[in-house]
Amino acid sequence: MILNTLLHKSQDILNKYIGFFFLAVFLLWMKTYITQITQFNLGIESALQQFLLFINPLGSSLLFLGVAFFFKGRRKYIALMVMYFLLSFLLFANAVYYRFFNDFITLPTLTQTQNFGDVSGSISSLLQPTDIFFFLDFIVLAGLLIFKAVKIEIKDMTRRRSAALIYASLAISFANLGLAETDRPELLTRGFDRNYIVKYLGMYNYTIYDAVQSTKASAQRVMADSSDTTEVINFTKSNYAEPNPKYFGKGEGMNVIYLHLESIQTFLMNYELHGEEVTPFLNSLIEEENTTYFDNFFHQTAQGKTADAEFILENSLYGLPQGSAFTTKGMNTYNAAPAILKDKGYTSAVFHGNSGSFWNRNEIYKSFGYDNFFDADYYDLKPENMADYGLMDKPFFEQSMPYLKSLKQPFYSKFITVSHHYPYHMDQELATIEPHTTGDKSVDNYFQTARYADEALKQFFEQLKASGLYENSVIVMYGDHYGISKNHNKAMEQVLGKEISAFDNAGLQRVPLFIRVPGMEGGVNHEFGGQIDLMPTLMHLLGIDTKQYLQFGTDLLSENHDDLVPFRNGDFMSPTISSVDGKFYDSTTGELLDESRFEEAKKLQESAEQKLALSDKVVNGDLLRFYTPENFEPVDRSKYDYKAAESNGVNKKNELNEETAEADKPTNE
Repeated sequence: MILNTLLHKSQDILNKYIGFFFLAVFLLWMKTYITQITQFNLGIESALQQFLLFINPLGSSLLFLGVAFFFKGRRKYIALMVMYFLLSFLLFANAVYYRFFNDFITLPTLTQTQNFGDVSGSISSLLQPTDIFFFLDFIVLAGLLIFKAVKIEIKDMTRRRSAALIYASLAISFANLGLAETDRPELLTRGFDRNYIVKYLGMYNYTIYDAVQSTKASAQRVMADSSDTTEVINFTKSNYAEPNPKYFGKGEGMNVIYLHLESIQTFLMNYELHGEEVTPFLNSLIEEENTTYFDNFFHQTAQGKTADAEFILENSLYGLPQGSAFTTKGMNTYNAAPAILKDKGYTSAVFHGNSGSFWNRNEIYKSFGYDNFFDADYYDLKPENMADYGLMDKPFFEQSMPYLKSLKQPFYSKFITVSHHYPYHMDQELATIEPHTTGDKSVDNYFQTARYADEALKQFFEQLKASGLYENSVIVMYGDHYGISKNHNKAMEQVLGKEISAFDNAGLQRVPLFIRVPGMEGGVNHEFGGQIDLMPTLMHLLGIDTKQYLQFGTDLLSENHDDLVPFRNGDFMSPTISSVDGKFYDSTTGELLDESRFEEAKKLQESAEQKLALSDKVVNGDLLRFYTPENFEPVDRSKYDYKAAESNGVNKKNELNEETAEADKPTNE
């Protein structure tokens, strides 16, 4: 009897729009809270943070779903369900995105639609059967309406009551923000790390924050003028590190070959699996007499990953905190390496066995001043030679050699490899090492594709030697970004044989850097540095002083090198003190820093944040249009048309096949 009474009362409540509305709010609130604690690694450390994580979806759920009150009659139900679906999809999309990128979607990343077709294979590998629960509640609510288990109430709420509901949602959100500020002061003004915003304010309020930040960044170019460069000029000049006379000009007049080591992390160096070295060729280069190997070198990428790495090394500017400069700032003015070297007689080229439009490369390369871009159109893309993101490394290097040899010397070139890319698919007939045994598919397969990439590099070095280019070329090999995110730390603990702390995870952001200069003494260099330092280091090796350029890195070989390595989220690493997730650590011991050293740590923190903020000012404001270094000729984008260069030449693929076939003939003929 009591149960029947309760059921009737529940039915009566749901037959009122306000009852149905609050049911939707409750379901969205709970779903969002459960998602935030199960899908995201937000680092909850106190009861207050746990409470904020629980309460923060309530205010935003009331606010966003409350938009439906501005519709009349049946349309308010439709508006409610549309908004509910959009919020559910936003939650789902962020959960899937976070599984690989360990980050949240930002407004600029949604503009990167030209990449979607190429990444579809990776997306499918990130989906899980339990993802149906992101939409199960929506299906239930829709079913109640479609099958008329709930009656549609035509009568609308008064404006006063609708306004009261909106005010209540705002009050909850502002109370949430106030509590968050007590635990994390300057939360919104120091928002380098999106994790903090989601942890304290929730997924939906983060979306509002991101939209505001993205809009502000877009408006900066309009508001910028030449006076904005003054602060940047003063900073970069004071941060300049003079070249080391021992190394300055050691590669002068030589070719430059950049080799992009996709997803290679430093822990792979000298790592043995099943009794075998995973990367025997790279390991051998550590001991090569003309090669300098940097074992404390860090990637500094954010959402742009590979594109960020390219952007940083070409300009000595940081990537953006949201989205990718490659896609959103492709038309900016730059003082990039290809343009600087053009004045020194260099020809420049990029080699990449994927679509030229991926990451907007075919546009931003023009702004950098690249003479040539050999994209997928220049290669023979047989299905059996294709990886998820383009041509596999071995055929890629093999087919690239004729183009490389055809370049006028000296040249500045970059090779972007793709075989060792998430989700690390590997044809087992091509695999020369067994996968790992952690039970995590991505981690286990990672070692097989790393071995393949290592073998491809060895093949390319042999081709360089045979071509005569090897002893007249500076070869720089750099890891572009992490391959295994901290979402896989449990498996990585098996790989490394130890528990991985937050400090250890920051240390795993080390990527290898090899610089080979013919005739220059090499060795292992323990200097702390990051991708931001690559450009000034290379320029000084080529005998070009970087003092007049607006660069945020310093020469790794200089006695005055700045060894503070900022990460895009505001954390940093240095030989003495490191900042990870808002905490300071002793870099030598990995222990939390003693309070007596907090002042020193805060100065390093301020320096890291200043570098990031000033670099963002340059990129978002397009400030280099107001600054032309002495004897530097600004890039004229209209001079570059990579497709035109292809169509005006001979049939590239036929020419390539003929030259490759000729090279493959037995030598005794």
